[in-house]
Amino acid sequence: MNNKEGNNKRGGSRPNSSRPNSNKPKPAMQKRAQGPKKVKPAVKAAEEEKAQIIKKQNQAPKRQKAADEIRLNKYISNSGVCSRRDADIYIQSGNVKVNGVPVTEMGYLVKLNDVINFDGVVLTPEKKEYILLNKPKNFTTALDEGQEYRNVLELVRGSTTSKIAPIGRMDKNTTGLLLFTNDTDMIRKFTLPSQKSSKIYQVSLDKNLKFEDLEKISKGLVLDGHRVFVEEVSYIDNEPKSEVGLKLRSSNVKVVRAIFESFDYDVLRIDRVSFAGLTKKNLPRGNWRFLTEQEIINLKNV
Repeated sequence: MNNKEGNNKRGGSRPNSSRPNSNKPKPAMQKRAQGPKKVKPAVKAAEEEKAQIIKKQNQAPKRQKAADEIRLNKYISNSGVCSRRDADIYIQSGNVKVNGVPVTEMGYLVKLNDVINFDGVVLTPEKKEYILLNKPKNFTTALDEGQEYRNVLELVRGSTTSKIAPIGRMDKNTTGLLLFTNDTDMIRKFTLPSQKSSKIYQVSLDKNLKFEDLEKISKGLVLDGHRVFVEEVSYIDNEPKSEVGLKLRSSNVKVVRAIFESFDYDVLRIDRVSFAGLTKKNLPRGNWRFLTEQEIINLKNV
């Protein structure tokens, strides 16, 4: 085989071949899929600026806050109905009115004398306070017992500037947990006869409680025409039988005293050791503390 024939085999065309002529134009190839076009820096900056403007459309124009002004979401939060974050959602939804006018602007400033209507309810701006006291003897919740015994408000003086009041009553001889608040809804809730929160009392009697009397008390009894339901009654471990634990829903300490007096026992001392799940742990006699956020939520869910 000479070189000419070898060259024809490798690169030359075959006259008798049935394949189409390589000089014929080939069909155009389909375009490959392309990703998103890159945005030029100038265009991107313009789009970001536009988005920022749209974002600020629902915001109140910034201005110097006066001394008697407060942000609307803080006003709502201070009223105790919800957190600031939740307040923002209500505001954006159009469920908040200021002086009768719906407000949807974030950061809106209001004055303390403005009328704020939150989802159909008029709010008060005062922040809700919840203070737990471990009450000592010789202090009373009453205001009409003269100067012989001091009022319990003296023990929490300086804790807050809000006008707080105790939930329920305690006489001078009763000690233990006493809750103070300016939340009128909570005061009403825990003083209603139908309220469902449990209180635990340690009661000291003048003599040992008979077992048959303990059983009668555990079944409940009628006092002054009203049925009293006792959740639990028992002797205190490692104590004389004159020391009794009593669990019931009433926040009226007089009911505790009346239960034992109806069985001819004299009550020497009553100590409330638990109130709606709150205890005296790390709270010495005569001391007070603010409730935690979780404790407040628990009380509202009782």
